[in-house]
Amino acid sequence: MYYRIIRNDILKSKLVSLTTMMFVAAAAMLVSLTAILVVNLSGAIDTLMTEAKTPHFMQMHSGEIDTERLTSFAEQNSRVDEFQVLEFLNVEGAEIVFNETSLVDNVQDNGFSVQSEKFDFLLDLDGNVIEVDDGELYVPISYMKDNTTEVGDEAVIGGQEFTVAGFLRDSQMNSTLSSSKRFLVSENDFAEIQDFGSMEYLIEFRLKNLEALGEFESDYVSAGLEANGPTITYPLFRTINAISDGMMIAVILLISGLVVAVSFMCIRFTLLAKIEDDYREIGVMKALGLRVSDIKKIYLAKYAAIAAAGSLLGLALSFLFKGMLLENIRLYMGESGNSSMALLFGMIGILLVFLAIIGYVSGVLRRFRKISAAEAILFGSSTEKSKDGRLFFLRRNRLLDTNVFLGMKDVFARKRIYATMLLVLVISSFIIIVPQNLYNTISAKSFITYMGIGDSDMRIDIQQTDNISGKTAEVAETMESDRDIAEFVALTTRSFNVKMDDGVIENINVELGDHSIFPITYLEGRAPEGEEEIALSTINADELGKDAGESITLEIAGEEEEFLVSGVYSDVTNGGKTAKAAFSDNSEDIMWSVISLELADNSQVPGKVSEYGERYEYAKVSSIDQYINQTFGSLINAVRTASVAATAIALIITVLITLLFMKMLVTKDRFSISIMKAVGFTNSDIMLQYVSRSGFVLIAGIVLGTVLANTLGEFLAGAVISSFGASAFHFAINPVSAYLLSPLMMGGAVLIATIIGTSRAGKIKISENIKE
Repeated sequence: MYYRIIRNDILKSKLVSLTTMMFVAAAAMLVSLTAILVVNLSGAIDTLMTEAKTPHFMQMHSGEIDTERLTSFAEQNSRVDEFQVLEFLNVEGAEIVFNETSLVDNVQDNGFSVQSEKFDFLLDLDGNVIEVDDGELYVPISYMKDNTTEVGDEAVIGGQEFTVAGFLRDSQMNSTLSSSKRFLVSENDFAEIQDFGSMEYLIEFRLKNLEALGEFESDYVSAGLEANGPTITYPLFRTINAISDGMMIAVILLISGLVVAVSFMCIRFTLLAKIEDDYREIGVMKALGLRVSDIKKIYLAKYAAIAAAGSLLGLALSFLFKGMLLENIRLYMGESGNSSMALLFGMIGILLVFLAIIGYVSGVLRRFRKISAAEAILFGSSTEKSKDGRLFFLRRNRLLDTNVFLGMKDVFARKRIYATMLLVLVISSFIIIVPQNLYNTISAKSFITYMGIGDSDMRIDIQQTDNISGKTAEVAETMESDRDIAEFVALTTRSFNVKMDDGVIENINVELGDHSIFPITYLEGRAPEGEEEIALSTINADELGKDAGESITLEIAGEEEEFLVSGVYSDVTNGGKTAKAAFSDNSEDIMWSVISLELADNSQVPGKVSEYGERYEYAKVSSIDQYINQTFGSLINAVRTASVAATAIALIITVLITLLFMKMLVTKDRFSISIMKAVGFTNSDIMLQYVSRSGFVLIAGIVLGTVLANTLGEFLAGAVISSFGASAFHFAINPVSAYLLSPLMMGGAVLIATIIGTSRAGKIKISENIKE
């Protein structure tokens, strides 16, 4: 019996049933994809870091190194399982040439290594430890992704010729957010090119127990070992590897939650419209003595069938699209060891969507108890009583067209009905604007201020070279006399010991200089101004247990000095463990320096980059636009893709929901439409009333959606961004897209859907709907 009822009912309302099923399918697909992507990303990172045997603790170091002392420390420390020192030969981008095109404009620190013997292996695209022969060069995978080179190309490194034999996965430096990239060559070739670069060392440890990482860091610093460079640990390697794809997954998760909510609204629309269609039949069934539970089963069976079909379709679609979305994860990290687990979680997600829909439908059907059999048989539809429209009198209207006025009056008279459509439009606005604002924010030049970098036109990095102090002063002297430069600042980074509250000594890298010229965004407090002030990155502030306003003790030139923490800021550079201060230090032990500058005429940036790049070959010169594109490019592309998809989904939702809502309204208003026709209103008059209703609700929905997107949406996006270090966060809004293009697209979608959805109103016959 149920089968025949369901089949006949679906055949009778094919469009509504299909639309409802598509909403369920979309919700199920997105929930399933989110689960599959999360599990696969986590599994792929685990697999990569396990196969590569990623170090638990790595100290980058430039300068003299005492390997015997380091070996002795490793042998005597009971927490150490394995230890090694790898050579990392930094080579200027101009010395690295692929097919006559050099990496001179590349902002990464490109270096060459040989394959490790113990751990921290460089892997090929099949996940195998690479064995490289003389004359072969294995290139970081990011240079395959941006089409810099391909297998078989000729490469010239410092005059030495190589053949690109393949691409490598690096569990440390895969991400563009990692400032360094490793190329792999044979030991013989490494010896040949040593004179064309400066040597840096990767001091690496694997521990017996990763939970002892904090104690081991303290041991390392207390021993006074080499520390002229960033310190990076295993958890940070995981975070850096997850950022780009994790951001895309977070946006999909947000969209999927909103689409599930809209799916419930869609089901509510169709269910209420169906109840209105069957109102008299429901009254007859109640009059004949059928129990409410029996009537509910008929409707519940239909929606269970639609939900089951939609869920299965969603599962199939998630399998169809997962390959495309997993492509980047597989490229950079390889196959996940959790593939079967990912599919299981995807199916569990779909099952939860199905059960939620069944529960929701059952809840909506409780209104059967309120239906009066006599009223349903007499009127054939529900009657509504509302006092909300009594304040609107047509005779007092002087400003609006009569049909527009009647349309707006109906919205206020039946607020509960229109509230559902309003909520859907608010959600649709939210789905469009939040990913759009997120994309605009991370692609904006100002975004780097959330990442610990000042907003300037150019930056010059001086590192991995001798006499950094003298070379920094040389560049600064040239800039002093350069009239094209409006302002500049030279910031030098030095390493100091910091004394913890329990007396343990830690190491901290402090960037010294005037931080007010190109300020960054602070989560708490402000930039350091006096010589007794210091600002900490969020990671350092957490590890040191310090907030703005508290004090810390640094050891400078053998003496302890106390500093007030003026502020806390976000940072993703140099492992995220940095500090900023304004005090003077004349020691020669400089780790690196960065010179930021702003030009009087921004159009001169390309020429000035070339000028300084050619003049100072030991420095890495780049425009800020180059730096952003090469550092955050993959992240920006991932969010842009998610933003475009979100806009398309929201517009489709808006059209379908408006169609269903207008169908429900026309069905519900058959009696009032017949009355209006009887007193002389034309079909175009009635359509204008419905367009006025949807237009009024649309405007309110867009306004509320925009407000929520810029408040709640900013909070949610900030929570995602903070997962990789940018804790202080505010949207950079493009007013043209957010306040003009998006509302116009939604308005057009609603107008078209309203016209199509109310076309049935003209076919309603007076004689069939007016009862005595």
